[in-house]
Amino acid sequence: MTFGSSDKVLSAVLASLSDQDKIELLNGDGLWRTKANYDLNIPEIVMTDGAHGVRYSITQMENGGDERGSLRDFLAIVNQTAQGRGNATVGLTRPATCFPNGNLLGCSWDVDLARDLGAALAAECQHFGIHLLLGPGINIRRTPLAGRSYEYYSEDPVLTGDLAAGFIDGLQENGVGAALKHFACNNSEIERTTMSSDVEPRALREIYLAGFERAIRKSRPWTVMSSYNRINGEQASASPGLLTAILRDEWGYDGVVLSDWHGIKDRPASLLAGNDLDMPESRRRREDALAAIADGTLPRHVVDRSVVRVLRLIEKAKAGERPGSTCDFERHHLLARRAALESIVLLKNHEAALPLDTASPSEILVVGREALEPSIQGSGSATTNPTRVDGPLEEIVRHAGQNVRVRHLEGPLDADDRAGIEATVAAALEADSVIVFAGTPSDGDGEASDRRDLRLASGQDPLITRLVESGRRVVVVLTMPDAVEMPWIDGVHAVLASFFPGQGGGQAIAAILFGEANPSGKLSVTFPRKLGDVPGIHSYPGENGRHAYSEGIFVGYRSYDLREIEPLFPFGHGLSFTRFEYEDLVLDAEEVGAGRSVNVSLTVRNAGTREGREIVQLYLAPHRPGLRRPPRELKGFAKVALEPGQTCRVELRLEPRDFLHFDAASGGWCLDAEGFRVEVGASSRDIRLTRTLRCIVDSRPRRRLTTDTQPKYLLENPQAVAAVSKLLSTRLAISEDEAVRVLELTRTWFLGVHQALSWYIGDDLSVDEFQALLDRVNGDAHDAPSESAR
Repeated sequence: MTFGSSDKVLSAVLASLSDQDKIELLNGDGLWRTKANYDLNIPEIVMTDGAHGVRYSITQMENGGDERGSLRDFLAIVNQTAQGRGNATVGLTRPATCFPNGNLLGCSWDVDLARDLGAALAAECQHFGIHLLLGPGINIRRTPLAGRSYEYYSEDPVLTGDLAAGFIDGLQENGVGAALKHFACNNSEIERTTMSSDVEPRALREIYLAGFERAIRKSRPWTVMSSYNRINGEQASASPGLLTAILRDEWGYDGVVLSDWHGIKDRPASLLAGNDLDMPESRRRREDALAAIADGTLPRHVVDRSVVRVLRLIEKAKAGERPGSTCDFERHHLLARRAALESIVLLKNHEAALPLDTASPSEILVVGREALEPSIQGSGSATTNPTRVDGPLEEIVRHAGQNVRVRHLEGPLDADDRAGIEATVAAALEADSVIVFAGTPSDGDGEASDRRDLRLASGQDPLITRLVESGRRVVVVLTMPDAVEMPWIDGVHAVLASFFPGQGGGQAIAAILFGEANPSGKLSVTFPRKLGDVPGIHSYPGENGRHAYSEGIFVGYRSYDLREIEPLFPFGHGLSFTRFEYEDLVLDAEEVGAGRSVNVSLTVRNAGTREGREIVQLYLAPHRPGLRRPPRELKGFAKVALEPGQTCRVELRLEPRDFLHFDAASGGWCLDAEGFRVEVGASSRDIRLTRTLRCIVDSRPRRRLTTDTQPKYLLENPQAVAAVSKLLSTRLAISEDEAVRVLELTRTWFLGVHQALSWYIGDDLSVDEFQALLDRVNGDAHDAPSESAR
């Protein structure tokens, strides 16, 4: 086989394979390889985790091992806690660059940066002989408690999809495949292989699938990974509606679908659904597939279809490999620093507390173990053994210079360590500024475990509160997987959110603290004031194996805006050491209709005194939509760099899809609103400029009619009015105009239309006869799709 083999060549290969050969090709060989067939010149390809760093385990990649040993190694990886969240703890793992995790990279809002990281990871994959990197992970950060929030970019599908597309392009343009994961609704780690994510069709399409659809349309990943969980009662890895009807038939995806590791429970069902590659190796699942072929329940053409997809994947992977490649780990470390610099968010900066002054003699007290042993990444299968780690304390000392004395205390051990808290406060009274490094507990989150609350590690909240009471200038640097509560926020002077910043985070934090770099990150999620404000928290984490996504489409900022709840920090928020002004918003149209796009442009001015980068956010707010919609939704963004006094014309585009909502009744995307307000802002709660668009709707989606439909809804359907009035005309021996007037008399009835009409024409109109008439009005095109296909 060679890359680009013709269908004829592939057919010949297929004909040469036995059923056993085919099923082996569709199952892993150990933990990280596909099965080779050297007799037919079919090589294996190698894959590994993860999206923020290449995890190459020597013990697993090079030493082989049986299936039982592979499972033991896999479980050890998944269940690790990664002490200090800094180093891989399982087996011998080759050092690789640990870049900022998805939770921080999302705050960059920088597609070009995501592409650069993808390219760097591709170079390291080539160096290690890896063909497929298992990422990016792009599940929506529906709740900040979710254990794998640190892997994912955002609560918004537009930002998520665009960053993923950039990352995938950087990876695949350099010969290494991506595995877009976890498809879909992997939003909690609690009972993740059995819990059903129960999501209404509209929320599934507009929120949880939209990021995948956007990334696939823009970047065509080589593979998509199915998730562990069930969706509306059906295993995601065996859902024909998800993996075939939506992913392939509707979106046109033609790549390989592979399972999450041991995520398939019924191998024949998964193949029928469109899940091609079963990872890792499993003798039982191979035997189940062969038995299904033998008894005819698994047709050979289904197996052959998956085999061809896997063969195509192997061709691309082998064509892209660069044997003997080396990579520049030092350059990648500098990229890790830059990525952290571009992404860290300055949440608060009261009275310009930052940057810290180094010109005059002063003393800084640095508090917290995180300054010595930073949490650079989350724990689980994506954990990377970093090539080096920039220590925050060391970098602070280096950046502070000779005029500033820096001292360090680890601080209290926990909330009961009152002596430790008071000793820290006493030391703070001798300092001009206090920098507190704080974070979340390392033993309650990560893969296979959600957080229990939004609090910092024990002792940190009372410590910060006491430091505020002491009257010192307090700066807090946070490392965490997602949002945290900040009961002390009103008293501190500044807060930096570094999430999990990767191995270059220490240098990036110090550079921002001392003003050598201007922060430009903005939040990709909303920070609530308390856990009770989180959308859908009343139904989290589910009961009896089912988790209702009770907030529907109102995820993240959409819900805070709808409920008019003031968040701690809004989606899109982030401060700078300079100031930006927005001017002259122009649209190239005054109205929008079906299939139409709108170009948006504005001027951004750096009105401050230093260079900076601004993230311009484009939102759309519907006016009187047909179905209830969020007050505003992100539709585009751009990041621009400006010198003091410089202006830049920013151009954005609203695509036809941006104006649509998903209508579950019709099973499609619909344009239905009186108009839209185009909003441009610095965050979802800082809208600077607005313009309005009229909306021209050719036809509105119609609800499916039944005998119990209230008459007023039938009267909204001209086709139904014509059909029913004709029936009334015949039954009552009146004109059709008179029949329409009779029908109008039922408009205010709260009972069903059949019962209302029976008042006028008697009981001789059967329910079945009337429903048959309505079915003809509804038409076959309005048949409701199955739950799994929505």
